[in-house]
Amino acid sequence: MKKNGKRTKAYKVILTVLLSVFVLMQFITLQRNLSPVPAGQVFVDSFKVDAKVNAILSVSCYDCHSNNTQYPWYTNVQPLGWFMADHITEGKEKLNFDDLPNYSPRRINSKFSQIIEQIEKGKMPLSSYTWMHGGARLSMEDKKLLVEYFNSLMDNE
Repeated sequence: MKKNGKRTKAYKVILTVLLSVFVLMQFITLQRNLSPVPAGQVFVDSFKVDAKVNAILSVSCYDCHSNNTQYPWYTNVQPLGWFMADHITEGKEKLNFDDLPNYSPRRINSKFSQIIEQIEKGKMPLSSYTWMHGGARLSMEDKKLLVEYFNSLMDNE
């Protein structure tokens, strides 16, 4: 009988410690990816993006590939917020639409080529992103439109 009492007490201690760690984690937040310039605006202005292409980019790309992220409620709960912050940091390292206008024409063409490849291979947006943001999935029509758009920009350089 005493063994079960000790086990129950041990479980309570473990649960209390885990709960305490979880609560303490909520006080460790990261800086948010927010800029006074709307997401993609510099890109839109510099590359003459039409409304339909920009709508697709806004829903499927800008959260991780611009200087502005629309944060869903669950990013206020750690470690989910840390996970998303890591995705944003990685995404911006690979491509930041807000920085593209500052690149050389050669580097811009390289980025556009990479964008096309990622879209055609179905690697972007990430499945871990579309799982929570179903509207970010690219339809075949969306993919075609984006590939045509980025190809047209490469032809102009």
